[in-house]
Amino acid sequence: MQSTNFERITVNPNQMGGVPCIRGLRIPVATVLRMLAGGMTEQEILCDYPDLQVEDVRECLRFAAACAMERELAAPRPA
Repeated sequence: MQSTNFERITVNPNQMGGVPCIRGLRIPVATVLRMLAGGMTEQEILCDYPDLQVEDVRECLRFAAACAMERELAAPRPA
């Protein structure tokens, strides 16, 4: 992935299987992204996870965008 600095995203092989988490908390970035994709608002996520801050949620989106830019995805086949 591009060397963008994500200060709020941490990866520790001894925590949560090494998946990217938020600020060393046991809250995976993917969890926040799934909630956003499911239609939850930032405020709803912050209510469910009071340890999170608005900037954590926004950095998850920036992280996902950076990851998507680095991945080659198979194009869907026409029907």
